[in-house]
Amino acid sequence: MLTAMKNWTLITGATSGIGWTLAEKFAEGGHKLILTGRSLPKLDKAAADLKSRFRVDVRVMIADLALVGAGSNLAKDLELAGFEIECLVNNAGFGLLGPFPETDLKTEQDMLQVNLVSLVELTHALIKPMVMRGSGRILNVASTAAFQPGPYMAVYYASKAFVLSFSLALHEEQRNTKVTITVLCPGPTRTNFQLRAGIPNSSWLERSSMDASSVAKIGYQATMRGDSIAIPGLANRIFAYGVKVLPSAWVIRAVAKVQKLRT
Repeated sequence: MLTAMKNWTLITGATSGIGWTLAEKFAEGGHKLILTGRSLPKLDKAAADLKSRFRVDVRVMIADLALVGAGSNLAKDLELAGFEIECLVNNAGFGLLGPFPETDLKTEQDMLQVNLVSLVELTHALIKPMVMRGSGRILNVASTAAFQPGPYMAVYYASKAFVLSFSLALHEEQRNTKVTITVLCPGPTRTNFQLRAGIPNSSWLERSSMDASSVAKIGYQATMRGDSIAIPGLANRIFAYGVKVLPSAWVIRAVAKVQKLRT
């Protein structure tokens, strides 16, 4: 292996939405970045922009995290290139709206691969050297969808519930070490997520959505502090913790009504 190039931050899904604004926040904080995504032109454009504005070193790596073994393969490529990852940001993810019997199974499988399997693979590969050297930070991007089941987006909600549970468990495991795991749970955010998920735009959605830059700032600051969880926005925090004390059947029906209006 090449001599380790130390103190790099890896961000998946870094060319748009929350991933892009997280890249901006980490670059503003002086972090050297490795951006991953599926489109080399988009990655190159993002890297050039960050280099120009923040004067930090930015590298790019192509990775389609919907492919089986993609997370592990990306970790191997990083190791072969000699990169030492100090901060891992598992941001890549997407959703799909619709009654489960009518959705495309391949898309649902790809979603699980991106939102869940590749995240676990990357975390497993990169947390080991963090623990061995006694330093490192991991930020996993979940959602307020993680706090309750989501009819009409059943697989997406379940995948984010996994990310929340997984992240909080790892945070506790590493409580007495210098490795921190933070999970970011944003509510509706103004990105292209809704478009890709097939969620039609609405005035209610626009009013209730936070801007991606504000979400990323909260996620970055929580990661630097080593917090276990960050939920941007007072309304989102009330919602996330409020569902724990409400009858579960009522919560599920309420979510179903909201989601069904979008289908």
